[in-house]
Order: sequence, then structure tokens, then C-alpha cells
Amino acid sequence: MTTFNYITCITDQRVGIITLNRPEKRNALSFDLIAELKVAFEKYEMDPGVNIIILKANGAAFCAGADITDLQRLQSYSFEQNVADSNHLKELFLIIYTLKKVVVAQVQGHALAGGCGLATVCDFVFTVPEARFGYPEVKIGFIPAIVMIFLLRKIGEAEARRLLLSGDSINAEQAFQMGLVHEIVSSEKLEKHVMDFATRLIHTNSSHAMMITKQMITKLHSMSLQESLSIAADMNARARESDDFKRGINAFLKKEKIEW
Repeated sequence: MTTFNYITCITDQRVGIITLNRPEKRNALSFDLIAELKVAFEKYEMDPGVNIIILKANGAAFCAGADITDLQRLQSYSFEQNVADSNHLKELFLIIYTLKKVVVAQVQGHALAGGCGLATVCDFVFTVPEARFGYPEVKIGFIPAIVMIFLLRKIGEAEARRLLLSGDSINAEQAFQMGLVHEIVSSEKLEKHVMDFATRLIHTNSSHAMMITKQMITKLHSMSLQESLSIAADMNARARESDDFKRGINAFLKKEKIEW
């Protein structure tokens, strides 16, 4: 069993729950915390007893971005060392974004800079009315380079320009209007609401079908129309050969409720 210092991991009803656990540091993204998250996500991806993953946090903030101590240390790094450190965060975001399983972010407080990036790469984001989101990097002479790639895909160029170039934070309702957040829930109901959502997906949706759909969404952005359609036709045919499809169609034809 893997031992973690900065996160916790539990499994409940086929839901893998990863919790950022540095409340005293506002769950800032240190090198070691990022490393633990990479291990946890890859562990749950391979776990047949987990269908959905929830990413949440302890404390008042979801994640305040990069750890100040790490930022101070980076000033003495060589270019090569800074590239390696940047790749470390890039790998985490890519793991979450391309994970075979659906990832749901439970954002109970502010998500800023890299913390907002962490929410951005998740498939669903649930938050509370008082949470704020933003990328303030330009205010300190930095750039949100890595998350920019994912943000453009998620909310489009116009809204991404507004967030990234202004550096201003936005409230939960504005984040919802942009498409960064999927639902706003009161703080006292958030925990149960997110768990109910995750378990509903598990019981009503084929995990195999969700996996293929997520993989296609990830790939199609970089393809031409013709390439996209060719891939879609191929994946459509492959899905028809799956056990989940055969089971689902059989239940549909018999007008039976299916329990996945």
C-alpha cells in the first residue's frame, strides 16, 4: 500500500477519492505533492474496483497554485532544471486529462493559478458559491503556459484570453457561465452531491463507453475533419463489438433497466 504525505486516498462504492491534504499551505502544489498525485491517479486508473475518481481538498482553499517555497527555489535553477520541473506539472495535467476514467473535481474553496489548472483538466467541476477561480500569473511576471493548452480546449479563445491576460479572479457564477464549472452547490451539500453524481454515473453508464468517449474527445481536437470521421467510424465499429454494448442493447430491446 502506497504511503502518502500530502494527499489521502480512499475507495468508496467504486469511487476513488483523492484528497489534497496540505490545508496549512492552502494545498499549494509542491514538487512532492505533484509526484504523489501522479502516483495516485495512475494507481486508480489501473484499479478494476474503481470506476470514477473524485479530486477534492481539505481546508478553506481547494488549491492556491504553486508552493511559494518552490517558486523561491526555482530562481536559482538552470534552464534545464526549470524545464524538468515544468515537465513534472505538465505530466500531472496530462495524466488527469487523458485518464481512462472520469475525474470529478470537488472544489470547496478558491482554485487559483495551478490550482485552477488542476480543476480545468478534470472532466467535471462542482464548486460552491463563494469559491473564486483565476490565473494571476501575469501579475507576477509569470505565464500560465501549460494549463493554457487545456483551457483553450475547454472554454475557447475569447474566454481564455479574458482570464489569462487580465489575471483577474472570477466568482463561481462567472466560472459557470464560461464553462469552467459545471454546477454550483451549497457548501453543506457539496460532498453528498458530488458523491451522488459519481455513483449515478457508475450505475447508469457503461465504464467502457465512457472511457472510449473520453479518449475520442481528447484525440479529435488535433485532427482534420476527414481524420476525425475515420477515427469515429472505426471507434464506432469497435464499440459495437464490446460486451458492454451487447449487454446494453439486449437490455434496451427487452425494456429492462440495466445496472452497470
